[in-house]
Amino acid sequence: MKTYTLAFDIYGTLIDTSGVSVAVRQYVKDNTDDFVQLWRSKQLEYSFRKGLMGKYEDFGVCTAQALDYCCLAFNILLSAQEKERLMLEYKVLPKFEEVEGALSALKDAGHRLFAFSNGSNEALYHLLDHAGIYDTFEKVISMKDIAMFKPHPSGYQHFLDKAGAEVQQAFLISSNPFDIIGAASYGMHTAWVRRSKNSIFDPWGIQPNYVLSSLLELQAVLAGHG
Repeated sequence: MKTYTLAFDIYGTLIDTSGVSVAVRQYVKDNTDDFVQLWRSKQLEYSFRKGLMGKYEDFGVCTAQALDYCCLAFNILLSAQEKERLMLEYKVLPKFEEVEGALSALKDAGHRLFAFSNGSNEALYHLLDHAGIYDTFEKVISMKDIAMFKPHPSGYQHFLDKAGAEVQQAFLISSNPFDIIGAASYGMHTAWVRRSKNSIFDPWGIQPNYVLSSLLELQAVLAGHG
């Protein structure tokens, strides 16, 4: 069986960003889901905008500024300590249920597994270690190394360089359409993890090679690829 170099996005793909809802609910109550969704949306938007402006800041800064925006949008006054507590929740977000088993099976099959994220190395270590999957990966590759955010093309070359892989043998696995489109545009194979039936893939004329409802489907996909 062929083996591949697998780049796993972290936030929203392996790690459930909605896991922050429990902590948010005590401050937002009935609007928890809307608050969490806006927080995630603004987090990504701010990273895109900073990348385009050439004004890179750590992904954690984007997350904190997005939280500030949400407090303004929902007219919620949080103290510095309360905001810090919510920020700390991003270090202990839960993994999706099938992740650990799926990654272990892929590793046992001989595939090379890498974590690939906009988050900093420090943040990713805490997150993946807390989730119990840090040691599953051969290496954690952060976009902070090049002061840029996905889906900038330089990020995918950065991954290939750090992983020592050829683009033809590399897969990007992500729940984020922007990441899939970025990797596909760079020539990588892609698998979109559709974490929700309500998720819509951007109609840009670029499609993922595979659409998964669970990471447990990935091993069979790779076995049949090519």
